Parts: sequence; C-alpha cells; structure tokens
Amino acid sequence: MNKILKSAIAGAVLACSAWTTQVYAAQSALENILNKGELRACFDAGYVPFEMKTKDGRFVGFDLDIAKHMARSIGVKFVPVNTAWDGIIPALQTDKCDIIISGMTITPERNLKVNFADPYIVIGQSVLISPKLAGKVKSYQDLNDPKYTLTSKLGTTGAEAAKRYISKAKLDLYDTEVDAVLQVSNGKADAYVYDLPYNAIYAAQHPQQVTHLDTPFTYEPLGWAIRQDDPNFLNFLNNYLRQVKGDGTYQRIYDKWFKSDSWLKDVQ
Repeated sequence: MNKILKSAIAGAVLACSAWTTQVYAAQSALENILNKGELRACFDAGYVPFEMKTKDGRFVGFDLDIAKHMARSIGVKFVPVNTAWDGIIPALQTDKCDIIISGMTITPERNLKVNFADPYIVIGQSVLISPKLAGKVKSYQDLNDPKYTLTSKLGTTGAEAAKRYISKAKLDLYDTEVDAVLQVSNGKADAYVYDLPYNAIYAAQHPQQVTHLDTPFTYEPLGWAIRQDDPNFLNFLNNYLRQVKGDGTYQRIYDKWFKSDSWLKDVQ
C-alpha cells in the first residue's frame, strides 16, 4: 500500500510539474524571447512586397522591416525563419519560431489554431486575367464559367475565394505564387486569383502579359499569429502596433514598399 501511495504521489507531482511547465511555456513566449535575446519570425518568401528574397540571398519586404524594428525595439536579435506556407502554422506550434509575420489573413479556421494580434493591414482578393480576355471579362463574376481555368496558391485565401465566389470555373492550385501566376502569363490559364498588393505589383511589372481587375472582391485583415494562451505577448503586439502607427514608423515602412518600386531591381 505504501508503494502504491508513493507511486500515486509521484505521478501526481509529475503531472502537476508537466502542467505547470506547459502553462509557463504558454504564457511566457515574450519572456523567452527576451531571455534568448532573439525574435524568431516565420514567413514564406515570395509574397511581394511583404517578404521576398534578394538576388544576393537576403530576405526583405514590408513584413521583414516591421519584424526587424520590433526586435530592435525590445533589444533582441531578429532571426528570419523562411518556411513553406503549408507548414507555417505547424512550425509556430512546434516552437520553430515565436511569431508568424507573413501576410496571414485572419480567418476563423486559422484562429482555432493560433491567436492573432489586431490587424496591421487590410487587403482583398483581386484577379489577373489573360490580355485576350480584356474587355470580355470585366469582374471576377464574369469568370464564373466552366470554360475558364483559374490558378491560385495552395492553402491561401485566394484559393478559398476562388472556390467560394468563382466555383463554376476550373481551379488549378500551385505551391508558389510564381508558379501559379506564370500559367496566366504563359497563356496556359485564364486568370489568377490572389491578394491585391501582389497582383498590382505583378501587373505593373508585366503589363503585356496580364491585365489587372483591381477592385477587390473580399475583405481580408492580415494579422501577426502567435501560439495560443499567451496574453502577455498578445498585449505587447497590440500596443507595439498602436505605437508604430502613431509615431510614423509604420507609415515610413509602408511608403517604402507600397509607394515606391525602387526595390524591385534587387529582388528575384
């Protein structure tokens, strides 16, 4: 009986210890960042102009500049963690990074897996069409026909918007933005459904290959994602966002990437 009692007590202590460790870990991401001296941010390079790779191998973009400033503001090193989109939430959940700063749309489905800070920018889906359809297709609704083939990136809200609003058309999904949009540029597909900022920049770069229907047909707030049950980190992020929007930092970074194209020559 004594051995059984000791085993039960030991088991209870271990369970309590494990629970305490989990709670501590869940509530102390910001403290862990400060203790380690680094902020690890997950992103998926290729989403213009939010996160990209330069010709000399550096990661740059709107999200990257915000993340770097965030790290500097708390006195830690910024560590970029380039991650494939379909694995980016699992990477956060398994502590491969501390935060996702990667143009992620806040959706109910994703919110079941991660917590989001307040939206830092609002975008919507738009459509790039083949020039041969210019004048014939005037909105996304005109594409809702089985004779048209659409493309988008796998696992994105662009793909979900195409399925929901243009459901009669054929939809081909690709692993990257570039692979998907090239199908339209090369005449192998009729239209590309994706985020307006990306489409606007691509259309400006390739005016002979695509035509941009630039009225967004969805409302999509983008937010930074963190692990669940972390009120301290969430509070910090929301206050940080208010600060940089109030002191001009956010606008300065926004203008650099959205109101100028001087960076285009440096990216792949």
